[in-house]
Amino acid sequence: MADKTSSNAYWAANVRLITINLVIWFVVSFGFGILLRPILSGIGVGGTDLGFWFAQQGSILVFLIQIFVYAMMMNKLDLEHGVEE
Repeated sequence: MADKTSSNAYWAANVRLITINLVIWFVVSFGFGILLRPILSGIGVGGTDLGFWFAQQGSILVFLIQIFVYAMMMNKLDLEHGVEE
């Protein structure tokens, strides 16, 4: 029974981490790049407005950072639950 509880705790933490990453992905790509673009248009970044920058470049950089942070967090989670490789 303890193994089942440990497994459920691992997957609950895993799903929570994935959900957080999906929310960040949505906010950065769809939120900043599309929905909030008019609000961000007054802020200049690299000769263009912030909303355009997020749509063209910023979201890609955030996604790359997200990949590495996710990998680090999953390694930590695996160690905590004893399922590391």
